[in-house]
Amino acid sequence: ILTAKTMEELVALCKRRGFIFQSNEIYGGLQGLYDYGPLGVELKNNLKQAWWRSMVFDRDDVEGLDASILTKPSVLKFSGHEDTFTDPLVDCKECNSRWRADQLKTPNCPSCGSSNLTDPRPFNLMFKTSVGPVEDSDSFAYLRPETAQHIFTNFKNVVDSTSKSLPFGIAQIGKAFRNEITPRNFIFRVREFEQMELEFFVIPGSDEDWHKEWVESRLAWWAEQGVPKDNLELYHVPSDELAHYSKATVDIMYKFPHGLEELEGIANRTDFDLGSHSKNQDELDINSSVMENKESNSRLAIQDQETKKWTVPYVIEPSAGVDRGVLAVLNEAYKVEDLGEGKSRTVLALRPHLSPIKAAVIPLKKNHEGLVGIASDIKKNLQKLRLGRILLENTGNIGKSYRRHDEIGTPLCITVDFETLEDDSVTIRDRDTMEQNRIKISDLPKYLENLIVK
Repeated sequence: ILTAKTMEELVALCKRRGFIFQSNEIYGGLQGLYDYGPLGVELKNNLKQAWWRSMVFDRDDVEGLDASILTKPSVLKFSGHEDTFTDPLVDCKECNSRWRADQLKTPNCPSCGSSNLTDPRPFNLMFKTSVGPVEDSDSFAYLRPETAQHIFTNFKNVVDSTSKSLPFGIAQIGKAFRNEITPRNFIFRVREFEQMELEFFVIPGSDEDWHKEWVESRLAWWAEQGVPKDNLELYHVPSDELAHYSKATVDIMYKFPHGLEELEGIANRTDFDLGSHSKNQDELDINSSVMENKESNSRLAIQDQETKKWTVPYVIEPSAGVDRGVLAVLNEAYKVEDLGEGKSRTVLALRPHLSPIKAAVIPLKKNHEGLVGIASDIKKNLQKLRLGRILLENTGNIGKSYRRHDEIGTPLCITVDFETLEDDSVTIRDRDTMEQNRIKISDLPKYLENLIVK
């Protein structure tokens, strides 16, 4: 069994089978933007749903949020993004290409080899857009560069509406936008992407223990998605590389086809964000080392019901990129199996709960009224389980259908044959073992449920 060694293999699979396409492709494409096709959108949604279940449904101390993408400039001013959310940019004076200075391995241009480069200068990564009918310097907003800030600005709303006490979290999945200088490596680094972020608010002093606990929790979750701990490394970010808001950050690193890079980061953001978005400290009876905001009208703190003292919580933030997660899951699942005699098969061994199609129902003979009718009924009944998409595959070519569903990750194929007409049984084929067994149609719902829900 060979796991995908190159990005080209995954890109080819994604294009061929309808997982991911280059955005605006018929017009030559737009760098750093991708569209998820019929199978890709299912895989992506399944990964997001798995994250949401683990973060919100399986816990009693986390609430959800879906905030706006357009962001008022003052939010990103006091969060520090306007001053610090930059990359060092250099231009090649010979070929006019642009590069991130911190990613150049030599002092020469990667495109033409020239050493005639400009000095590095800061380049702000945030997208601006005009708001309202008149375009001027005061009528603009940013496309959010992260989902976190709207969680912080909604902190008081969530506390007031849910009566949460520490520790508790607010989870959000949503789009973020960064004007990357050099998007690269397929969907790993793009300009429009999705984040799965949790802001978990804790009592100051307990933050380091919670930080460790969330690192272990996230490692275990990725293993459940088919990215085992053995293929992950922890990188404790050095103090001189930390983001402006971070006390400590641990990056979960994964060996993508292009190399070892970050899959998810777990940061201890201290009270930086809530303090930065709170009223000036002189007006409030609360303790924070950050508060200096004279524009905010809120106290982003929580009151102890017994002591009546106000506390600005510390925040632990597990933040994962959906697109990077999809890429890691695809890379782990992609296999080419040698079947002997010069034959092989491509298998996408996705965990069943992530598979875009949960089961394919295949009549043995194309357009046979009796077989197709039974297959259609099976499809409809299994779809009612709400486990995911069930597909009716009326091609008449069983071998070709099996190979296609192996390659797109369908865990179960159900064949309706002429024996079905006699005893109401079907053949089920397991994607990973290729084993085939007979089973009663009436037993299919429970069988599929046991396969998908574990």
